[in-house]
Amino acid sequence: MKKLQIITTGGTIDKVYFDNMSDYQIGEPQIGQILAAMGVGFEFQVNALMRKDSLDLTDKHRQLIHDVAEASDAEHVLITHGTDTMVETARVLRSIGGKTIVLTGALNPARFRDSDAIFNIGCAVGAVQSLPAGVYIAMNGQVWNPMKVRKNRAANRFEALVDD
Repeated sequence: MKKLQIITTGGTIDKVYFDNMSDYQIGEPQIGQILAAMGVGFEFQVNALMRKDSLDLTDKHRQLIHDVAEASDAEHVLITHGTDTMVETARVLRSIGGKTIVLTGALNPARFRDSDAIFNIGCAVGAVQSLPAGVYIAMNGQVWNPMKVRKNRAANRFEALVDD
């Protein structure tokens, strides 16, 4: 991997709460600080594209994410994204050829002590380096095909779609 392009869109991974988990803002992207602290052995560039809760993303936002990922000269793209609509965005990105794109996020903000953010980022970094070109979701210690996964909000995790 020559260079990892990171695109941040907001979501829980970058949330900052101001009172008992209700009043929040999407803060500065945390992934660059996390990767620097881990001493990663590769070059990366962070593009803080937007700071939005994924429930607030529209088709226009998804198209912007698509266009920025497609225009990047990097073959490896990692996107941090809110978990509620991560699958929808991943499906929009599937038309991009010749790149390995992995979306990840967190179910708890990276600033929280018990956050899953560092684990998910590590999983996503490994996935983006080792998988063939395509679009993937890295959450809960697994790498998913976006056509075969959903977020189970009640269980607060990602799981395989069940064929009817």
